[in-house]
Amino acid sequence: MSELFEHIDQLRRSSGRVAVATLVNTRGTTPRKEGARMLVDEHGRVLGSVTIGGCVDAQVIEESSDVLGAMKPRLLEMNLGDEEAWEIGLTCGGTIEVFVEPIALDRPSDPTLAYYERARVHADRGGRGALVSLLDDPEGKKLLILDDGRVEGSLGTPALDARFTAEARAAIECGKSQTVVRDDVRAFVEVFAPAALLLVVGAGHVAMALVSQAKLLGYRTVVIDGRPRFATPERFPDVDELKVGIPSELIRTYPLVASTALVLVAHDYKYDIPVLKHALEQPLGYIGMLGSTRRANAILNLVVEDGVSRELLGRVHVPIGLDIGAQTAPEIALAVLAEIQAARAGRSGRPLREVARERAGHNGGTR
Repeated sequence: MSELFEHIDQLRRSSGRVAVATLVNTRGTTPRKEGARMLVDEHGRVLGSVTIGGCVDAQVIEESSDVLGAMKPRLLEMNLGDEEAWEIGLTCGGTIEVFVEPIALDRPSDPTLAYYERARVHADRGGRGALVSLLDDPEGKKLLILDDGRVEGSLGTPALDARFTAEARAAIECGKSQTVVRDDVRAFVEVFAPAALLLVVGAGHVAMALVSQAKLLGYRTVVIDGRPRFATPERFPDVDELKVGIPSELIRTYPLVASTALVLVAHDYKYDIPVLKHALEQPLGYIGMLGSTRRANAILNLVVEDGVSRELLGRVHVPIGLDIGAQTAPEIALAVLAEIQAARAGRSGRPLREVARERAGHNGGTR
């Protein structure tokens, strides 16, 4: 949902009204999952995509102008032929559904905009939640469920609110947005959470490239270094937070949880050892360290001597990154972020063509 907030901020400077198109249901496997979005403003400007472009997005753009004219939400059911389906990643013809709703950006009282803004504020404070939108309702009724127990809005009846509140809480737990049907009522349950955190220890050239690229992927970025001449705003114009001090102490002030990635690129024993000692005892989603295998073994052995169980050392990605032949700082950053993304998604990092061939073999052949 963070991308949605960024797009709204971009468009509100020059647009009064905008149509928000959300992919809410697909049949089969597609490159874009439920929750993918495209915004179309009253001047025809487009941000984002519900698929990967082509005929589907073109049709959504055309329908969006009608939605803005009526200022009423609309659910689009798009039956795809084989060629159209293949274009967006389905192996054969199927159906996708796109929910298009209007927002008046120039009216702070717009109910849909108000719900999105409340979701943004809660996520910025580290909270999670879900926004439930009725798909077959001309009024666009919504229900906002926050992980602090608050529930705002209504889907029409207390019974319906209770059923979908339970569904939303289950979706928040598993972190998956999806369309849900209860008592013949269909609603899209969209989960939102704080942006994933990238903690970078060391303010060298690799860190600079990491921060710039991670920003494009929606990460909240923090760079920590004990050297004030390296950790400067001029070197890190894109960073969210720049901290100067003792890294092993400063990282304790951030949530070292499954959505957090920690990357050590200082190449300094006095930083690496105490940081690793603390980090390995936390449920971090990713821990990576720049350096050769020889240097890594020396540091990890020292960490074990300092009391950390050797069984935990397998959590450290070192040498860091995927094997793409990286040499320069931007290339190394790309390799590291690719590995982080693969780790977060539980994927292997193998070439997609190999994965596709493997799947085709399981399905009895290729198209």
